[in-house]
Amino acid sequence: MIKRLLNAEVSRKIVTWLAAQYIRFVSLSGRWRIVGEAVPDGLLEKGEPFIVAFWHGRLIMMAFSWRRCDLVHMLISGHRDGQLVSGMMSHFGSKTIFGSSTRGGAAAFIQLARLLKDGEVVGITPDGPKGPRMRANSGVVSLAKVAGAPIVPLTFSSSFSHVFGSWDRFVLPLPFGRGVFLWGNPIYVRQDGDDHYFEEKRVEVEQTLIALTQRADWLMGRQDTDPAAPAPTAG
Repeated sequence: MIKRLLNAEVSRKIVTWLAAQYIRFVSLSGRWRIVGEAVPDGLLEKGEPFIVAFWHGRLIMMAFSWRRCDLVHMLISGHRDGQLVSGMMSHFGSKTIFGSSTRGGAAAFIQLARLLKDGEVVGITPDGPKGPRMRANSGVVSLAKVAGAPIVPLTFSSSFSHVFGSWDRFVLPLPFGRGVFLWGNPIYVRQDGDDHYFEEKRVEVEQTLIALTQRADWLMGRQDTDPAAPAPTAG
């Protein structure tokens, strides 16, 4: 019955509106600060497009991570949960592109690359939509290579939150707490590197995001969320 309700357009609109109001309440009732906002501001001032990368489990508050989040085109999976996220983010002016590694991935990649070449900003969860948790796939580095755009790590944490037992250990912040957004420095990817170089960049993105997330959790007095075991390599 719940699945049928969520599949109905009217029900989805109600759910996403309620979710957006909850996020607004969390933001307004708590004490949130943004560290490193000069990074995206500086790139925007220079007219330099970039890729915002954050873990799937830290997605829900991203509309409040930057005063210009309305400029971001977010890659969202096309299944039911992704449609709910897309509907929720639309209340904050964010635009979404549907695609994933299993459905619509190639078309979404081309669309994101075109947006970046046109000077736009895109947002990606490099461990989404199915994990492994906090392990970056190669897609974000491939996109940076093709588009010639840097990858900017981003995360958040909060002092009051509930962590779900889902694959991504989804963090739901609670009202009246403290929160922090952390922006990392841009990670640039050369277009003329070999496979070894691009793997090094993938690992750099992954390790930078892990460290940034652990720092945010430490600042909020929360226990670290452990990354999942790395995906097995072929061969």
